[in-house]
Amino acid sequence: MMFIVRNAGDKPAAPTLQIKVKRRTPEIIANGVGKTDYFCIGDNEAIAALRSAGCEVIEVRDGWYADDTGGGIAISGHGKYWEVRDTKFTVREAVGPVQSADADASGGDLVNVRRAIFGV
Repeated sequence: MMFIVRNAGDKPAAPTLQIKVKRRTPEIIANGVGKTDYFCIGDNEAIAALRSAGCEVIEVRDGWYADDTGGGIAISGHGKYWEVRDTKFTVREAVGPVQSADADASGGDLVNVRRAIFGV
């Protein structure tokens, strides 16, 4: 699951925690000036350990979270599915629902959108 750890100090540390992206906390966020957002992957135990250590842990919602370099994080499934993007259109790493390779052959509802719209 992906979530944000927001702090003004060092990188967060907890068992099984992976930091995927960091950014300056947007100034529009209350009390966010001078803080850093760390987009982390971890389990419920990691979240509990961070919270008990006094870290500010924010659960992500579906949407787009821009980073400081023109890319960002795309979230769906309330943190369960995510994409790390170098640009808005370039996916570097992703975790999402798995599609069967033979879904098309089995009469599934998969559609090649590019081909359907543009014919290519």
